Amino acid sequence: MFKPLDETISVSPQISVSDLQSAAAQGVKAVINNRPDEEEAGQITSKELKLHAEALGMRYSHIPITLPNISQLQIDEMVIALSRSGGPVLAFCRSGTRSTFLWALAQAKLSHAPDELAAKAATQGYDITPIRALLDMQASK
Repeated sequence: MFKPLDETISVSPQISVSDLQSAAAQGVKAVINNRPDEEEAGQITSKELKLHAEALGMRYSHIPITLPNISQLQIDEMVIALSRSGGPVLAFCRSGTRSTFLWALAQAKLSHAPDELAAKAATQGYDITPIRALLDMQASK
């Protein structure tokens, strides 16, 4: 279920408490939730996930995004969450796509090559073409 983009981060569709336990057992040190609360009926809340993640010794960040809008503030928050992770990260949203997009934009801001980021995303079936212009813009800053 967890799809590694590189050695520092995996992405996933919506997770459950048991997924948090699996992530902790696999050495994940931080969880980043990219879903807005109440995006879907019956979805576990960010507050509940945070309590469980922290009880398992993992950092937790909630950076909800909706497409097609991803703000510079959200990219900056992702950079901070990744830098404070203390180890491997699990980021999730409904399908993993928004988490992959936000990861790629954060990495581009940190001067990682857009083509390499696109290739890493593609290995897990994620196409970052819809954000390519924004990715190139982040990389050029």
